[in-house]
Amino acid sequence: MTRIREVHKGMEFLNMQHTNGEANVWKGLVAGLAGGLVASWTMNQFQAAWTRVAEGFEKPHGAQSMQPSEGPNPNELPAHQAGNQQEKEHQDDATVETAKVISKNVFGHELTESEKKPAGAAVHYAFGTATGGLYGAMAEVAPQVTAGAGIPFGAVFWVVADEVTVPALGLAKGPTAYPVSTHVYALASHLVYGLTAELGRRAVRHVL
Repeated sequence: MTRIREVHKGMEFLNMQHTNGEANVWKGLVAGLAGGLVASWTMNQFQAAWTRVAEGFEKPHGAQSMQPSEGPNPNELPAHQAGNQQEKEHQDDATVETAKVISKNVFGHELTESEKKPAGAAVHYAFGTATGGLYGAMAEVAPQVTAGAGIPFGAVFWVVADEVTVPALGLAKGPTAYPVSTHVYALASHLVYGLTAELGRRAVRHVL
């Protein structure tokens, strides 16, 4: 009976915490969803800016910048090599690959080329928002996950999602198939996501 009373008191204490707003998983979930949505958008903007800067550095100055980039011309390669070259250039990213799988297996529809980009964006925002919601809920029961203003969370998110889960599901090649610059780009993007998700979560949670 003593043990039952202790458990009951413990449950009452947790309920008091939730009532007083000290810890509320549902409010944390809502705050996290909002933070994840904003973070997904910010991550997109960061990646677009990174790409523009990278392209600017890759292009030489002066008249040479008007020349086509160096590299093998698929039209001048043997048929099988040209096919491989074009396949690499048109390889879909992980979000589009995920969208293709969902569309085919759930809706029985093969995505057209014009549908791939919006479908990939939808997957990006859905996954980023859901991850933010999970993060917000966890922050209520284990505040340690918010350490470092969400930046460590972003790093863990990158490792678990990009480096492990996506290749394991066959949605991208293994980590060793990509240059270091690609990993740096992905890591930086997720650090931005983590920081923004935490700032957004804090702001929304403060008013709930």
